[in-house]
Parts: sequence; C-alpha cells; structure tokens
Amino acid sequence: MVSSENNKPTVDELLAKARKPAQLSPSMHRFYEGKMQVIPKCAIRNIDDFAVWYTPGVAAACREIQANTDKSFELTNRWNYVAVVSDGTRVLGLGDIGPEAAMPVMEGKALLFKYLGGVDAFPICLRTKDPDEIVRICKALEPSFGGINLEDIEKPKCFEILEKARSEMQVPVWHDDQQGTATVILAGLINAFKLVGKNPKESLITLVGSGAANIRTAYVLMQWGVKPGNIILADSKGVMHTSRKDITKEEDPWKYDVTQKTNAEGRTGDLEAAFKGVDAVVAASKPGPNTIKKEWIQSMAKDAIVFACANPIPEIWPWDAQEAGARIVATGRSDFPNQVNNSLGFPAIFRGVLDVKAKTVTDDMCIAAAYELAGYAEERGMSENDILPRMDEWEVFPREAVACALKSIEQGVARVKPSKQELYERASAIIRNARDSTELLMKQGLIKQPPKESELLR
Repeated sequence: MVSSENNKPTVDELLAKARKPAQLSPSMHRFYEGKMQVIPKCAIRNIDDFAVWYTPGVAAACREIQANTDKSFELTNRWNYVAVVSDGTRVLGLGDIGPEAAMPVMEGKALLFKYLGGVDAFPICLRTKDPDEIVRICKALEPSFGGINLEDIEKPKCFEILEKARSEMQVPVWHDDQQGTATVILAGLINAFKLVGKNPKESLITLVGSGAANIRTAYVLMQWGVKPGNIILADSKGVMHTSRKDITKEEDPWKYDVTQKTNAEGRTGDLEAAFKGVDAVVAASKPGPNTIKKEWIQSMAKDAIVFACANPIPEIWPWDAQEAGARIVATGRSDFPNQVNNSLGFPAIFRGVLDVKAKTVTDDMCIAAAYELAGYAEERGMSENDILPRMDEWEVFPREAVACALKSIEQGVARVKPSKQELYERASAIIRNARDSTELLMKQGLIKQPPKESELLR
C-alpha cells in the first residue's frame, strides 16, 4: 500500500479513480446512444433551398468537380472529412476485440477530432484483418475524405499499412498509435531536456517497449537529429541488439530495421541493463506499477528523465521514480503532472494539413507540431511538473495546426498556400466554432445533460 502521507493517494484510491470512467461509460454510452451525429452546416431558409443543395441545382457543382476533381475540396466538405479506420485488432489495452467492439473508441476519436480540431471525422470499422485489403479500402474511400486516420491496428502490419497507403494515396494518411504518440513524446522530451540542461541529440535515450508507439518514436527521434546509436530499445526479453536471433526481418521488418540502426555500443542484457547510465527512458509497455523498478532508475545518469506512459497504471508510480532519482517524470494520466496524451497532437495536425489540402503527412510535420507544443509550454511558463500543454489550453491547437500547414507548404505537398496569418485565423475560427456549437447545443437542451453519477451506477 502506498502511504497517504504528503497527499500521496493510496494504491486503492488510485485504482478506484482509474476504474470510475469504466464504471460510468456503458450507462453514458447507452444514455446518448453513441457520441457523434451529423447536422447541417448550410442555411435552410425554406424548402426552396433544397433545389440548390440537391436536385436540380447540385448538378452544376457535380459538373465542376467532374472537370477538375480537386474542386471536391472546394464544393464539398471533403476538405474537412477524415476517416478513422480500424480493424479492431489492437484496441487500447483490450487487444483483438473485433470491429463492432472497436466502434466506441473510434467514435471517441471522432469526438476529439471535432472538439479539439474542428475536424469532421467518421468511425469506419472494417470486417477484415488483411493489410492489403485495408489499404485497398482506404484507397477506395479516398474520393470522399481529406485524410485517413489509422487506429488500433496490430503490429507489425500497422507499419506496412501506413507506409503503403501513404505512398499510394494523395491525401494525408496517419497512424495515431505511431505518429501521434511520437509527436507528443518528442514535445515532452524537448522541454524536459531543456529543464535538466542537457543536449538531447547527444544524450542516451532508452525506449522500453517495442510496439508501434516506440518504434515510430525511434524513427522520429532519429529524423529530429538524435544519433541513432544513442537510442537503445528494449522489449520484454531485454535490450534489442543485432545479435538477437529472435528479431528477424521476416517476422517484423520494422523492429529488425530499428534494431540494426540503434544501440551503437552493442549493449546486451535484460531490461535492467537498458537503464544503466542513460539520460532518459520512455516506456510504452506493460502497465505497472512494478514494470520499472526503482533500482533501475537509480542506475540512470544524473537528472534522469522518465516517461512512464502505460495506462491506466504507469510502469512506475511517479513519486517512486522521483525518489529513485528521476528529476522529471511524465505519465499518460491526467491526474498526475506531465500527461503525455495523443490528443495534443492529432486534432491540430489534421487541422493544419486539411487547411492546405495536403497530399500527405510526414514525420517532419510531426516534428514541427512537437516544436510548437514545446514552445507553447515554454512561453506560458513551464516547470519540472508542467512540461507540456494541457488539453484545456485550446489556444495551442491553432498554433500547432499552422506549424503543420506551413511545413506542408515548405515540403511542396500543399494544394493551396495561404499566409501564416490566414491559416491561424482559419484554424482558430473552425476550432472555436466546434466548441461553441457544442456549448450552444447543450445550453439549448439539444444535447441532453447526463444523469447524475449515482443514477448511472445503479
């Protein structure tokens, strides 16, 4: 049991708090019968307007698009539509639960897209696990969407699907479990290293866990400028190194590739060995609280940085990490300092690439978003317990969107090229509209207030 002294909650209290959302969730979902709906955005003054919005007038818009398919980004809402595509094979911590059971998560993703980024996102859960078929479906959906968000797809096929779809499609394709996680981790590391006074591009960084999140984080860190040899990855069997016979190109080409590029010193050993002398550890692995042990952190370099990102329980309690010598600790939870949350990334990144009608989204755009997230926190004041923006600091989202849009223009993949000011005003207006619309619908009773917790828990 963790002591309740110094306002530290007990393990039982933390577990009770962690369980409450799950206890409320089925009743809340049943009450609202889902989380998203489709409502008009055009004026309907009287029945005559349907002659413009539908037949016969709509044919004129169709003919313009037939002559130039890029006009679909101007004459329809395609510019703001994103498909949230999943096969349900790796949903949160639940695993392969199937496409129907994945729907609540994809609807939740669509809700965050709308409220935080003003993006109209649609959950699309597929009854196929075949990677080629998933790519084919994404390509078939392309005429209706300005972007594709891949979600909760098991590895290693998630890497294959992302790379193939990105190369074969002319709209941004993104896998949030990879790129979204890597973006926010990078933002947190930028500020954490500033606070401890170390150069991250010369430091040793260990990534604990070899899933989609940390494999992509490794690539993004390398793209950002961290020396590949200074990155050490570890999985459940210990340090990943080139002599390990169980890491093969045939079974997992991306894990194999990153193993070939990292760990220049050729470090070997169990998980504990991955901590010795390193400056930062980013864990995206098995929920704790004893996945990472205090004595391992004690073996890290001075002023150590520890991101324990597993949910609902981090790999190590933050206070245990600090007592073991970590100077900065982040987790995936909102009730602890320094939450590392994908929601800081994907809504604004898509807002940016959609606003320039980009043809792709790149890791460089993730890096641009990470810099903006880090910069926002630094400008408004950061500390060792406050290294990242919070989700309720909505002003960061337009800024992040602009950074991604400008990077799209710089990389030559934008269909339109508004000015920085135009991009900021547009993103701000769209995001404010989404938030204000929700608030207005609630005030008018068109979105019902939920029952009291006591009624939901009956």
